[in-house]
Amino acid sequence: MSEQGMKPIWYFVGLILMVIGGIVFCSGIFQFFHPPAVKTTLAEIHANIWWGALMTVFGTGMYFTAKKKSK
Repeated sequence: MSEQGMKPIWYFVGLILMVIGGIVFCSGIFQFFHPPAVKTTLAEIHANIWWGALMTVFGTGMYFTAKKKSK
C-alpha cells in the first residue's frame, strides 16, 4: 500500500476555477448565439467568453502544476 501525502490547496483552487470558468464560458457562448432582450452597455465585448476562457486556462494551469508537485 503506497502512502500519499495531502494534496495542496492550489490543486482544489485550480479545479474550482476550471469548472466555474467552463460554466461561465459556456453561458457566454449561449448568450452570443441567443442575445438577451435587454442589452447592457458593454454587451458587445462578450465578457463572459473572455473571463470564462481566462479562468479555465488559469485553473487548468494551476491544477496540473499542483498535481505534478504533489507526486
